Amino acid sequence: MTKTHPLRVVVVDHTAELGGAEVALLRLLRALDRENLDVRVLLFNDGPLADELRAAHVPVAILPLTKDVTGVDRVSAGRASLANLSRGLRLAPFMVSLVRLLRISRPDLVVTTSLKSDLIGGLAARVARRRLVWHLHDRIADDYLPSSLVRLMRVASRRLPRLVIANSQATASTVPVDCLVVPPPIDNDWVLDADVVAARPAPGEHPVVGLVGRISPTKGQVEFIHAAVLVAQKHPGTVFRVIGAPLFGAEDYAEQVRAEQQAAEDAGTLQPGQVEWIGFVSDPRTQIDALDVLVHASPVPEPFGQVVVEAMVRGVPLVATRAGGAVEIVTGDDGDEELGILVTPGDAPALAEAICAVLDDYPKAQARALAARTSAARRFDATDTAARVSQAWQRVVSRQTRAFRTDRTAG
Repeated sequence: MTKTHPLRVVVVDHTAELGGAEVALLRLLRALDRENLDVRVLLFNDGPLADELRAAHVPVAILPLTKDVTGVDRVSAGRASLANLSRGLRLAPFMVSLVRLLRISRPDLVVTTSLKSDLIGGLAARVARRRLVWHLHDRIADDYLPSSLVRLMRVASRRLPRLVIANSQATASTVPVDCLVVPPPIDNDWVLDADVVAARPAPGEHPVVGLVGRISPTKGQVEFIHAAVLVAQKHPGTVFRVIGAPLFGAEDYAEQVRAEQQAAEDAGTLQPGQVEWIGFVSDPRTQIDALDVLVHASPVPEPFGQVVVEAMVRGVPLVATRAGGAVEIVTGDDGDEELGILVTPGDAPALAEAICAVLDDYPKAQARALAARTSAARRFDATDTAARVSQAWQRVVSRQTRAFRTDRTAG
């Protein structure tokens, strides 16, 4: 019997920084069945993601693209400007090289995992006559992206990919094509034993409340500082941790967060040192485990909310905003059981009230966290996710995508 060749897949990402989409990609690739899949990753620059992929024995190629193109933030990318026109002109020779590389390597499938790679890699795949799948990690909506970029992505979603795999129903609802919804997986070694979660001690005199994620207006660090001021009135010994660093041009926002903290310290509503800045950590498990409450404070609906899953599988009580993909994660399979406390996005007093509710009744919060751990471990299992994704890729190559798609219309 003749053995079929493994499916040849080239995954394209514009960045090698470890953002949420890149962490999701890394976890997926680690869990894939390498015997039946020959997966290689093409990045537009070198960096931490490339190092992690090499450590996982995933072949990586770098096709360098200037950082003034890869590093432009989504707001700037959506503007009609001379700078963007100049970037477009410099992109032309890169596109020629990318098309040539795809033609030479002749993959069965090209998979893109970021907005820039969806457009740049998607167009190159089309020219090279390669089948294309988008793994969509961003809501294509005016409250999340510039309207010009929203229009472009929605048109491209109809023209370029054979299939769009969305990370949540919230993401799928923002594109005008049917999507397969597959949430990002969690590494199996992230899931803490249930008895360890059940034995978590109650907060001491100095409870620790933290926000984990890159520093960005979409993550809500400003709202977190405002909530911290209110929590400190009732629980003055609380320590607040900002865990993460600015990426993709968010340095100005990081300064704004620090200014809000300084203003609170000057007013005496926060004590010097009460807010701790931890910075980026490649493996945040130790930081998450040290928290008594993990806060997801995004003021706009997020596409998914990977840190929400991470808190749940570590058994840490959770407060999150009631919007976007976080709602799907926290409300469980049936959508009627909250596995954390959900609050209105952008409402710092509500955020503070929820944090205090956890600290005031920790046994109840701990029971909720134990249920969340069990639910998340089942729903975001890496092996199951990898099997669903690889099956979808195989169906695209065999042109059998229709059965995988679910009805979603643009919001």
